[in-house]
Amino acid sequence: MQEKSSTTVSLTVDDQTIQARDDSSVLSACLSAGIYIPHLCWLEGDTPVDAPAACRLCFVEIDGFREPVAACAVTVENGMTVRSGSEAVRSLQKTALKLLLSVHRVDCKSCPANKACALQNIARFLGIGLGCKPFEQVLKEPEVDARHPVLDYYPNRCVLCGICVRICRRQHQRPRLSFAGRGFDTVVGYFDADPVAAADCLSCQACLESCPTGALVLRTEGDG
Repeated sequence: MQEKSSTTVSLTVDDQTIQARDDSSVLSACLSAGIYIPHLCWLEGDTPVDAPAACRLCFVEIDGFREPVAACAVTVENGMTVRSGSEAVRSLQKTALKLLLSVHRVDCKSCPANKACALQNIARFLGIGLGCKPFEQVLKEPEVDARHPVLDYYPNRCVLCGICVRICRRQHQRPRLSFAGRGFDTVVGYFDADPVAAADCLSCQACLESCPTGALVLRTEGDG
């Protein structure tokens, strides 16, 4: 089957002209051009069709659209005009971040992702702290889920970006991670938490490396 050919288009982002493949998302085009847009759930290689657009952080304004849109879910077009830092965009991004922080245990000193955490980086970029006001903080129990043979999962660090689940599906014909539960009770769950899964996970560890907030941790001897 012959691959679809692509061409290069030009678009304007914050008064800067950039080029991108015509099948790129606005988000990937901006990131490739060195224009940072906050995001959590996007993965390299995502197309506008399969991008989950779950974190609601990558909002931009685009001429011709009535409201801000998720940059990961919109395909670039020649002559498109994009604004990534307008007042409306920043307000939406700050609200989305505060909502994430309202279900997040802010305990940076005890977290393995400290100083390499996506939430810290986004908060710094937006110029806000790691508080969730005016939203009430609601956390999950238990603090640590140790049902997996070799991994510990911290649901109150998890932002449900889905990256670990998607990475696991890309890496393994028989993926080990999936979402479980609904609504506020949604967590990352495990398939076949047995010695075979333990061997696969120990040799892979792609989910650990990809987690943006330290929600998945390799259990060490003596952790129980």
